[in-house]
Amino acid sequence: MRHWRWKLLTALTVLTLAASPPQTASPHVLLLRASGALTPAMAEYLERGLATADGQGAAAVVLMLDTPGGSIDLMNRMVQAIRASTTPVIVYVAPRGAIAGSAGTVISLAGHVLAMAPETAIGAASPVGPQGEDLGQTLEAKTKEILKATVRGLAERRGPEAVALAESAIESARAASAEEALQAGMADFIADDLDHLLTSLDGFTVQLASGPVTLHTRGATVTELTPSLIEQLLGALTNPNIVFILLALGVQAILIELSSPGGWVAGFVGVSALALGAYGLGILPVNWFGLVFLGTSFVLFVLDIKAPTHGALTAAGLASFIVGALVLFNSPGTPSFQRVSVPLVLGVGAVMAGAFLAVVSFVVRAHRRPVGTGSQAIVGRVGVVREALEPVGQVQVAGELWSAEVEDGAAAIPAGSRVIVEAVVGVRLRVRPADRPGG
Repeated sequence: MRHWRWKLLTALTVLTLAASPPQTASPHVLLLRASGALTPAMAEYLERGLATADGQGAAAVVLMLDTPGGSIDLMNRMVQAIRASTTPVIVYVAPRGAIAGSAGTVISLAGHVLAMAPETAIGAASPVGPQGEDLGQTLEAKTKEILKATVRGLAERRGPEAVALAESAIESARAASAEEALQAGMADFIADDLDHLLTSLDGFTVQLASGPVTLHTRGATVTELTPSLIEQLLGALTNPNIVFILLALGVQAILIELSSPGGWVAGFVGVSALALGAYGLGILPVNWFGLVFLGTSFVLFVLDIKAPTHGALTAAGLASFIVGALVLFNSPGTPSFQRVSVPLVLGVGAVMAGAFLAVVSFVVRAHRRPVGTGSQAIVGRVGVVREALEPVGQVQVAGELWSAEVEDGAAAIPAGSRVIVEAVVGVRLRVRPADRPGG
């Protein structure tokens, strides 16, 4: 009897374990943050994040977006990366006060899900030129039509009202709040924070290129992918204030190298800073005419070091430097978020002017300083006669024994007398008695 009881207990245990659902790991969501104007580093970061999510088998990627926009080329690159993703991409315009402006509007629509935090905005996507200027009539019409066709394709599944709002954002720079975007069907959710977003997304079905996918994000483990050191560096190099500081530092270091050649540290720092600044200039919408003024200031600074004018050329160089920086970065039409700080330009200019004035003062003093080496250095020195000057003899000056002579017609000077060197003629000194006033 006991034998059959053990068999029955074992069978019940096996059936219970077979009926129990398997333990599954919590879903994994990868978080990316994109803040500021679009940059190549931001596009690289997005592409790396999508590849990482695919390799990790993440349930979704959340792209937290806050951008005033950027170039159409970068926008297209990011849109293509999102649409080609095998992992669902949720674009989340956040935190409160964030915007998805201009090109950010199209990137937001490219997401498989568009969510917005309260008090955020989307739209104002009318195209402008590289320097923020208005486009010509023909080019503007072409660019708008291309962008409208793009957003129609991206917003089509969201309904006609969403398509109309997206087209008006391009045609007439219309912007919408989070609530307005939700009502029009452009946004799928309004979420207070990331936890609220993941809870709202649970069970929502998105359409990937491979087919429909139902999201399971409730209680998901969120991992944030931080930008790499290179991505952070390249991102910083699109900040106009940092680019300006690099240019100023490069010019300063190069001029230090020119004023006291022979070292390599200043020259290396200067070349490196200018190279990094040049990369930033290639990304930012700048007016290249400003480089003419910056180049002029560089020439004026060098001239004032080589041929000191008591600071006159330095002052002119300072004025040219400030004008050049403002023309380069702050020309009319440049977006406000890509302008250099005027107080920073004035402050850096003042520091550079002070540094160059100090260099110029050192050069002037060096020119005025009496010769400290060679035979001319002993003119005016006091010596002692070792062999009577009748009129030629020997004098010890500064620890050295020289052949010396007295002036024509002067009385002989006995040994042991003190004399003053008046001139050096060849290898012989011309002296006079120390107790006789000089002529």
